[in-house]
This record gives sequence, C-alpha cells and structure tokens, in this order.
Amino acid sequence: MASDESLPTLKILMIGPSGAGKSALLIRYCDDQFDSESSTATIGVDFKLKKLSVHGKAYRLNLLDTAGQERFRTLSNSYYRGAHGVILVYDISNRESFNAMERWFEEAESNAMPGAVMYLVGSKMDKAGARQVKVEEGTELAERHGCGFCELSAKTREGVRKPFVEIVDAIVKNPQLLNAANRRAGTVAVGGGGGEGYASGCAC
Repeated sequence: MASDESLPTLKILMIGPSGAGKSALLIRYCDDQFDSESSTATIGVDFKLKKLSVHGKAYRLNLLDTAGQERFRTLSNSYYRGAHGVILVYDISNRESFNAMERWFEEAESNAMPGAVMYLVGSKMDKAGARQVKVEEGTELAERHGCGFCELSAKTREGVRKPFVEIVDAIVKNPQLLNAANRRAGTVAVGGGGGEGYASGCAC
C-alpha cells in the first residue's frame, strides 16, 4: 500500500470573512473536534493534512485555513499559488458575512490558478433559528459562479465531509489539475510571512 508521502497531493485553500467558521470546519473535518472559534482567530495561515479516497483512489489533501482579517489579505494571496481548489465559507447567521462573498469570489478568481475548482459553503447550520441567509441565496450565488454549494455545521458534524469530497471529485475529473497534483506529490508548502502553521495526518 502506498505511503501517504507518495500519494498525489491536492492543495485546497479555505477563505472567507473572519468568524465565518473556517477553522472550526477544518478542525472538525480533520480531528473530529469542535472549536467554536469564539476565543481565537487565525493569524496568517494554518494548515492540516488529510487523506481522502474518492472513487477508490487515495489523495493527500493539503488544507490551508487563511485569516479573514483585512490586515492579512496580502499574506493570504501568496497561498493561492498552486491551489487546486478553493472553499469559500460564510456564516448563515450573519448577513454581512454572506454579503462579502462576491469580493471573496473576485479575489479567488483573480489569484487562483486557471481551472481551480471553487466551492461555496454556508456554515453554522446549527444556528438555523438565527438564520439571516436563505438556502436559496447560497444556491443562487454558487450557480452564478459555476461552483458547488452546501450548508453544514461543524458543531453537529452535519454535512462536514460533503464539500471536501465534492471538491476533490471535481478536481480529479480535470486532467490538468490532476497532473499538477501528481507533480507535487510529497510536497507541502509551509510558512511564508510568519503565519502560524500546523500539520497533522488523519485518514478519512
């Protein structure tokens, strides 16, 4: 059986406003733990490694969680280099978070490499009682940008795997992106600008 280091590596960036739930989603998906993000915000960029099998083929995901604060935007832009996919996250209980997504799409489309797969996520589904953004609005925005969409809750685990499975499925169906992943197998970009980084391997 192939070692994790020999697997094709797919680089996936997670972006969106501060407090949208990016870190909580990443921690839930990789470690099956819940972090409310109420006490700390990502500084620069954090990353984790995750092994995921799609259609019987294993891939190593290099998942980068970027800071949403304006003062880190220049730093984050450098991390788009070589990214095969971008997951854009907003908070369904925060209208301002959703209204900012057009700007995030614009940033991703300007900085990501040609053919990179975009995927929109509405987080904090557990706050449905405080919902400020309708499912239909998220669906419409995703359709406008030609990307996948789902809502999920890192707190309850509902839907957490879906965006990762679907974005990887879309990436591996694109031969050019898949070839780029094969060339980068065994490499992980770390550091750059003093951002905090951490990595952990966890099989799906």
